[in-house]
Amino acid sequence: MGFQGKEFTPEMLEFVINLKHYFDAEKLAGKVVSTAKPTTRVAQALGIGEATVKRIMARYNRTGSEAVLSSGTGPHGPQVSTTGNLQPVIRNYVRSRNFSGSKVSIQGIRTMLLKKHEVDIPIATLWRSLKRWGFVHGESKRRCALKEQDHVVQARREYLRIKRNNRNADGTTKRPEVYLDETYVNKNHSPRFTWFLDEDGPWVNKPSGVGPRLIITHAITEAGWIDGAELVFQAKKSSGDYHGQMNWENFSLWFTSQLLPNIPKNSIVIMDNAKYHNVLLEGTPSVSSTKDALRNWLTQHGIGWEQDMLKTELLTLCRHSIPKPQYKLDAIAEAHGHTILRTPPYHPELQPIETCWAIVKNFLADKCDFTMANLRAQMPAAFAKVTPQTCRKLIRNKVREEEDRYWDEDEKFERITAIEEALAMDRLLPEGLYDNLHPHELE
Repeated sequence: MGFQGKEFTPEMLEFVINLKHYFDAEKLAGKVVSTAKPTTRVAQALGIGEATVKRIMARYNRTGSEAVLSSGTGPHGPQVSTTGNLQPVIRNYVRSRNFSGSKVSIQGIRTMLLKKHEVDIPIATLWRSLKRWGFVHGESKRRCALKEQDHVVQARREYLRIKRNNRNADGTTKRPEVYLDETYVNKNHSPRFTWFLDEDGPWVNKPSGVGPRLIITHAITEAGWIDGAELVFQAKKSSGDYHGQMNWENFSLWFTSQLLPNIPKNSIVIMDNAKYHNVLLEGTPSVSSTKDALRNWLTQHGIGWEQDMLKTELLTLCRHSIPKPQYKLDAIAEAHGHTILRTPPYHPELQPIETCWAIVKNFLADKCDFTMANLRAQMPAAFAKVTPQTCRKLIRNKVREEEDRYWDEDEKFERITAIEEALAMDRLLPEGLYDNLHPHELE
């Protein structure tokens, strides 16, 4: 049976490579069997075209096994290149499966990623990613479920409540919303895909490695980029992501000198939970505080403590008295009449500036000539690709759709859980509990 016209799995691609290596070895050994055309023999043995074998081997010879396990685009769109981009994909899949009462498993998630996005992630790696993104595997009444951790759901709910309360009926906001973020782009950042002659394979004369990188910090509102807030500088280290290049000193200087003077009055400044965004105020109790410092803080706030208390106990007492951490950045913003709002952990889809970065990077990739001078020269034109209309659509349409979807789904999940618990304990169901629930959600 031939395989022409069928979609290949990563295992099948690897099989082609192994067989090709085997026939090459036969040729070197000088066996009686004719080995003049190894590519033809591979194609005939596997029932596929010679051009397919050439394409697979060209990709393998250029980039090794990495290309085999991530074999480009497919019928469902482009490959998701990094595990970070998979957070919203996996979260939506898990929530939709739980919502319909369907089984959720690691293998099921892995299969979905492979079929729909052509991303093959080992089970152990996927498991660690899910734990890091706030999912837990736990027993449920009638669902085998991967559930989001309570602190993630709570953080999302608090964030969405503030965002929704800031909306007017006409879609405008009561207070201006400013979204900030940092990213990076490498000197050799260029398009992954190109046209090539089938016989030659996808050979492109590119420098090896990604090259030095530029760190970029900026902010947007519905009106577009914040004038005067652009920060671009070259990283001095050769390894690590941009969070390793930016620190509190650099970020706070940019925040106070370039961002705050240029944003509207009484703004809500929205950012993620990068480490340098969350530097605590001096004297705020933390795990790095000494026992004496914790005791002094408790005494200053009139809270009793015992001499034999462990540091863990002292820290717990402190945290009960200050339920929310006190950050340096919040104090700076409040002094200028603004408020800081942090997106919930593991929710890049709630940050519209993430899409802006993609637009900027795609433009820079198209204009790449593998020099740092050109990369810097193209930056203004790349930023210009993100127009005020782009930002307005992202914030009012795309992001708000995500916010409303999470808000409604969280409420439905809670009601479904309450119904299951009530039925299990044979209790009367509260009035209105079934409202807005589809019948299949209760099956």
